[in-house]
Amino acid sequence: MTFRPLHDRILVRRIEADEKTAGGIIIPDTAKEKPQEGEVIAVGPGARDESGKLVELDVKVGDRILFGKWSGTEIRLKGEDLLIMKEGDVMGVIEETAAVKKAA
Repeated sequence: MTFRPLHDRILVRRIEADEKTAGGIIIPDTAKEKPQEGEVIAVGPGARDESGKLVELDVKVGDRILFGKWSGTEIRLKGEDLLIMKEGDVMGVIEETAAVKKAA
């Protein structure tokens, strides 16, 4: 079974945050906030403008994105918790430069 979002919707998998602080303190599940970072795993074809022309989405499959804390609708698909949201809920795409990747 595959899932294809409609219109300007995207399917996102949350990227879990670290379970420890920088000082080494383990954060219990009850104190963790839901991550606001995710990976796009499916995108719709796009929205239509006033003239009926299809406007493609700016995000693509594989992009790492930041989104609002209460964005999207949580769903369970093939036993995995995912989010469906409109592209307008995305605050930005995380793009790492080559210098940052080498340092990590």
